Amino acid sequence: MSMKSGGHLLVECLRAHGVKKIFCVPGESYLDALDGLHDADDIRTITCRQEGGAAFMAEAYGKLTGHPGICFVTRGPGACNASIGVHTAMQDSTPFILLVGQVAREQKGREAFQEVEYRDMFKPPFCKWATEIDHASDIPRVIREAFDIATSGRPGPVVIALPEDMLCEETDAPVQMPAVPAHFAPTHHDMTALKEILSSAQKPLVIVGGGSWTESSITSFEDFALRSDLPVAAGFRRQDAFNNNHPCYVGALGTTVDPKLCRAVEEADVILAVGTRLGEILTQGYTIIQPGTPQQRLLHVYPDAGELNRVYKSELAIHASAPEFAKALSSVEIDGSRWAEHTKTLRSNYESFATVRSRDKFTPDLDGIIEDLSNELPRDAIITTDAGNFSGWPQRYLRYARPMRLLAPTSGAMGYGVPAAVAASLRYPDRVVVGFMGDGGFMMTAQEIATACHEGAHPVLLVFNNSMYGTIRMHQEKHYPKRVNATHLTNPDFAAFAASFGALSFVVEDNAAFLPAFHAAMKSKKPSLIEVRMDPEQITTAKKLAEL
Repeated sequence: MSMKSGGHLLVECLRAHGVKKIFCVPGESYLDALDGLHDADDIRTITCRQEGGAAFMAEAYGKLTGHPGICFVTRGPGACNASIGVHTAMQDSTPFILLVGQVAREQKGREAFQEVEYRDMFKPPFCKWATEIDHASDIPRVIREAFDIATSGRPGPVVIALPEDMLCEETDAPVQMPAVPAHFAPTHHDMTALKEILSSAQKPLVIVGGGSWTESSITSFEDFALRSDLPVAAGFRRQDAFNNNHPCYVGALGTTVDPKLCRAVEEADVILAVGTRLGEILTQGYTIIQPGTPQQRLLHVYPDAGELNRVYKSELAIHASAPEFAKALSSVEIDGSRWAEHTKTLRSNYESFATVRSRDKFTPDLDGIIEDLSNELPRDAIITTDAGNFSGWPQRYLRYARPMRLLAPTSGAMGYGVPAAVAASLRYPDRVVVGFMGDGGFMMTAQEIATACHEGAHPVLLVFNNSMYGTIRMHQEKHYPKRVNATHLTNPDFAAFAASFGALSFVVEDNAAFLPAFHAAMKSKKPSLIEVRMDPEQITTAKKLAEL
């Protein structure tokens, strides 16, 4: 068996696990791995401009494909910058592997240049597993285990430190082939109890979320909901987990939520939560579903046994992945005639809430822009959103149905929109990718427009410019009226900024200018930026800034 360096063996292991793209900012601490990638014609290396952007790209890629997104960064500052992607992958349940260059083994423990102990920095629950490879011969085993952990149960991030001298060490260790991820299925007892409790309900509600849904499991679950007339709500930024045009879909629980849907959650006698943790945003600050023993009978299906009964005490806790649970529902028949009218009412409420009722109150008016955009998007469009109040419009008014996808950070991380859009466009170059972002979040990763131009990605980036950190300003106006501080922004000429990289750019100052700009952007097949210069008063989909 031939000898090879650790860096070259690492690349062979990634190839064996089906890796097609890696996102990186190069560093001297993993030069031998970069050398191995030089000869890997079937793995595309995407060079990014900052490690936070690289990590966001890899996380978005993992979210979109269901396979671990791979990110390489150098030691110390590189790992610190990339940590935002690890946090996002953990909160969003996204399969993700961060490979971090490390100081040489003989220098460990001396606070060498850029030295960090990554097993302490990233230790769970920050991620699912953080480790360091001490010997090149251990690379195949650790990579196999990393992929298994990242994809089994609740998907999530893994961090692996790579001492630079270990990557140069020669070894004849063979590549290990991928493990089959562990996904737990519900028992017969689970399904019998679930049917019994659901059948006794008067006002049931289903909430779907999490990161492990597949196309077939979504279809199976939609069929079950239709057979049973069950109203189904999506968790925060998980609208693409259930067809929004389905007669049983009743809206999303998050930051832009219909008060009628919140009341429906509170008034439900049985809640079936599938794949979701029932986090703070979804539950409106743990108010509509209260921790401990909630007022509703809770049936909780989740792929991580450690999460079940941790925050909420369930009447029935089922340790199962969403795909396995959806498969088990094929034989479950429930008579939903008792709550069929209730489901129709909730569906009607959703349709009313998700329909633009008036436009042209502002110049430009986001209600009109989102309505025009929704009429133009192809059915397989990919939408990315950053964190911020502007995201209320695509969350409230766009209707998602696979293959249409929503890539958005449930972690609330700013700076996600641009890198996610770049990664999505690289994965699906024939699909329309539209990124939504505010001026604040855009500037956190705006340099990744350079990556888009360099790599041939062509997302359409919509920058909603109100010259402030809008979400913080909203809370400031509400809780500390007339004491505005630290939320005003001085911005560059965004269109000129994008054009300087070689991107197509537009400025929209009234609604009439939006669709021509959007059509030109889609037709160009170039990275495009459309700056929408907002009236600062248009702060949410329901209120003006002065009304707070």
